[in-house]
Amino acid sequence: MEMKVRGKVVVVTGASSGIGRATARAFASAGASVVLTARRAEALEQAVRECEKAGGRALAVPADTTDAQAVQLVARRAAERFGRIDVWVNCAAVGVFGPFGEVPLADIRRVLDVNVMGYVHGARAALPYLRQQGQGVLVNVSSIVGGAAPPYAHAYTMSKFAVRALSGSLRAELALEGARKIRVCTVMPATIDTPFFQHSADYTGRRVVAMPPVYTPERVARAIVNLVRVPRREVVVGPLGRFLVAQSKVLPGLTERMMAVQTDRSQLSRTEPQQDTPGTLYDPEPGTGSVGGGWGGRRRTAVRRAATAAALAGTAAGVRRALR
Repeated sequence: MEMKVRGKVVVVTGASSGIGRATARAFASAGASVVLTARRAEALEQAVRECEKAGGRALAVPADTTDAQAVQLVARRAAERFGRIDVWVNCAAVGVFGPFGEVPLADIRRVLDVNVMGYVHGARAALPYLRQQGQGVLVNVSSIVGGAAPPYAHAYTMSKFAVRALSGSLRAELALEGARKIRVCTVMPATIDTPFFQHSADYTGRRVVAMPPVYTPERVARAIVNLVRVPRREVVVGPLGRFLVAQSKVLPGLTERMMAVQTDRSQLSRTEPQQDTPGTLYDPEPGTGSVGGGWGGRRRTAVRRAATAAALAGTAAGVRRALR
């Protein structure tokens, strides 16, 4: 059954940049009231102005999603300002790249704290409101690496598999409760043109770049808004992402080898060295933030054609051709 977006009250975490900010703007354009939360107050205020310009009502509530009490306050402020919560989008995420034995353990814990416990805090803040109303939508943003694991991103990959598991477990629990009008949806984007790669911690010695093909944040935002209209269990955003997730179920070993080669060739620059950096794991980047990361949101034709050929072939030989 299709639901209306206009008039809904939506909370978006990680709304200061990237997918979260694009999602807040998309909901505002559709006539929703949006509550934006992230660590950067200045960036949130700019994002609020963008949402209001797009036609929606908006409120900024700065918070670190690793702080359960702070996330509960976001929910209370949303309900106080707009009367209820209809949709909660868990989107805040951080990343770290590096060989497994060289990434500081504290950084691994931080990624899991933000990307997993942050979603737990969001779900626990949102669900009492949804249960009270008897309906609503919880959207958890995972990633295609939650279905096809790459090297050098162990903590991020673990977190995105965990997000899918959290969504599935919540769906099962709500089904047992008979809460059929409360829907839990998972979104799995492919590579998206956001500042995520510049913000990530990096211990590879090579600059991390967006691995092609690269899709726009607005494409993910549209998928999230559409999940409120027509809820679904899981949605993969990006044709190559759909191929990889499907392929990993049929040929998991081959998919892992493919991800290994493509990550080494396309995600870690061979010409730009990088000093070790914690990125924005512990401190947000100053400034007003942005949706895009400067990667162009475009596809590199050669890689796209190779991946498409592999997908159409549907065989191990087709995938191997894509890797050559």
